Amino acid sequence: MPSITTISELSRYRWTVPLLAFLATHGGGRFVHMANSMGIPRESLSRTLEAAVAAGWVIRNPGHGHPLRPDYVLTADGARVGEGCRAVILSQAAAGLPPDALTRWSLPVIRLVADGHNRFNAIARGLEGVTPRALTGSLKALVGHDVLHRRVTDGFPPASDYALTGRGVMLADALERLAA
Repeated sequence: MPSITTISELSRYRWTVPLLAFLATHGGGRFVHMANSMGIPRESLSRTLEAAVAAGWVIRNPGHGHPLRPDYVLTADGARVGEGCRAVILSQAAAGLPPDALTRWSLPVIRLVADGHNRFNAIARGLEGVTPRALTGSLKALVGHDVLHRRVTDGFPPASDYALTGRGVMLADALERLAA
C-alpha cells in the first residue's frame, strides 16, 4: 500500500489522478489536447502540471518541437504512479461512480479505512492538514456514494464506525497499484 503522503499529494489537485492516468494511457500529451480531451480548464491544467512536475512525476518533453511530439511525458516514477492512477480511474468507472465523486480527501480516507482506522478521530490523526469540516464533508460524500458504510454504535457518547463497502474495496485495491 502506498504511503498516505503520496496519496494525499495525488489528491491535492482535483485533476492529478486523471492527468497521470491520461499520460500513462497515451504515453504523454500535448497541453491543448489534454485540456480538450479531459475537459480541464487551462488554468487548472497548468496548476496540476506544475504540481506533477514538482512531485517528479511529469517532465516537459526534452524532444519537444515537432507538432506530433507530446509536450509532457511521465518520468519513471510517474509511469509507476500513472499506472496506479489508471487503476483508480478504471475502478471508479467499474463501481459506477461519477468522475466528481472523489473529493480532495477521498483517496486518503479510503486508504486509512482500509488500514483499519475506522473512527473519525483516528482518520483525522492520519491526515495532516485536514480540517474537521473537510473530513466530515468527505466522509458524508463517501457514505452518500456508497463507498463507505457508517455505523453508529450505542453508548455514551454515541460513536461512528466507518467501513469500506464493495465500491470502497474496489478503490482500495486500485490504490494498492500505486505501491512501489
